[in-house]
Amino acid sequence: MSSSALSPTAWLRGSRRPSWLSDPKVLRTEVLAGLVVALALIPEAISFSIIAGVDPAVGLFASFTMAVTLAIVGGRPAMISAATGAVALVIAPLNREHGFGYLIAAVILAGVFQIVLGALGVAKLMRFVPRSVMVGFVNSLAILIFMAQVPEMTDVPWAVYPLIAAGLALMVFFPKVTTVVPAPLVSIVVLTVITVAAGIAVPTVGDKGALPSSLPVPGLPDVPFTLDTLTTIAPYALAMALVGLMESLMTAKLVDDITDTHSSKTRESVGQGIANIVTGFFGGMGGCAMIGQTMINVRVSGARTRLSTFLAGAFLMVLCIVFGPVVSDIPMGALVAVMVMVSVATFDWHSIGPKTLKRMPAGEITVMVVTVVCVVATHNLAIGVVVGSLTAMVVFARRVAHLAEVTAVTDPDRATVVYRVTGELFFASSNDLVGRFAYATDPDKVVIDLSAAHIWDASSVAALDAIETKYAQRGKTVEIIGLNEPSARMHGNLSGELSGGH
Repeated sequence: MSSSALSPTAWLRGSRRPSWLSDPKVLRTEVLAGLVVALALIPEAISFSIIAGVDPAVGLFASFTMAVTLAIVGGRPAMISAATGAVALVIAPLNREHGFGYLIAAVILAGVFQIVLGALGVAKLMRFVPRSVMVGFVNSLAILIFMAQVPEMTDVPWAVYPLIAAGLALMVFFPKVTTVVPAPLVSIVVLTVITVAAGIAVPTVGDKGALPSSLPVPGLPDVPFTLDTLTTIAPYALAMALVGLMESLMTAKLVDDITDTHSSKTRESVGQGIANIVTGFFGGMGGCAMIGQTMINVRVSGARTRLSTFLAGAFLMVLCIVFGPVVSDIPMGALVAVMVMVSVATFDWHSIGPKTLKRMPAGEITVMVVTVVCVVATHNLAIGVVVGSLTAMVVFARRVAHLAEVTAVTDPDRATVVYRVTGELFFASSNDLVGRFAYATDPDKVVIDLSAAHIWDASSVAALDAIETKYAQRGKTVEIIGLNEPSARMHGNLSGELSGGH
């Protein structure tokens, strides 16, 4: 049994002993990674709370419960889930129009939707996301991470810019000295000490909003439990469920590629649902996988286990409740530097290299660009992935539509002509098939050999029916041979039943 498939009880019992229990180096990496992620989560969660129109504590509580719950029930170890901008954008109108109670009810219902979708196997749809879309997804999220830092670098005191530069320099050069402590953590600590000791007036985490002073308390949403409430929240809940699953599954696939490991996408889908239900009952705004923080955890800090995910949530609450005044003094410039470094590390620079672009098919480049443009324009990764995947399907259909070849061989006595069809016959390629035959000049007997072809849909059967009809109108007979078993079954079931199909 893989670690991603362990039950929560088995994971806690250690039916396969976690690596961090037996290797102090792994334990140190996971603990420090969790701390760095927790520090980076605080301003992000507060910002997303503002987008959703709720108190900062609501986003911070969501980040805590999402991370801790998914550390146990999630399918992708080391991935970070918390309050996100995508979810905030979906539920903000509901909160604005109907109030906070409806928002919480929608979060819980979204969790139920995600469990149902996960059980129905929605994760299997990930196989239809092409590599070019995945590259576009990665590059667009890197751009979005950087763009999110731009407001923190405009209309700010001049001292912010040296701080950001110093933070970037520390993260570039400190790993050359030692990798025992994550460079982002060193950067945050050093810059905080400098600004506090020197009394430098720059924007800080505390300027984003007040940190909570106690743990969240469970409770029911303050809404009437009626059908009217359900119909009000259902559209928002479904949208949140779909957006959350899309971003979480894409991020899980990205982490799989980075770590060269496999994760259970079905378990992750169900786990996201469970985490959102728990988050809703604890008064959080819900969430999904956080790409930027996941990259900090996995790529920058080197975390690989569930412990870092759990500690990111746990440290978040400890930092807010116990060390609130200290955390409030962290300069935003230090966190901006971390996120800029994450965006640079996340971007697939090889994908835009001259050699790559020269060798890559134009269709693949188009799909990647469409994905990036859609994501950056809408600030919604899910929309970009859907549009990019649809574009890839169109490009693929156009490419294979021309792969169906028809060659004709006429008997010496000109009594029979044999047409050999090669390729895949489906709605795109079969449209051209009807025009590839010489109906007027062919002999009375026509043989269509499909031994090197495959019939995929009703459009192809309709095209073959149209060919037979055109020959019959001229008093000529057609014999179709060489059908493989699936093609013969489809042709036998549909032939003659698709009137008007041609």
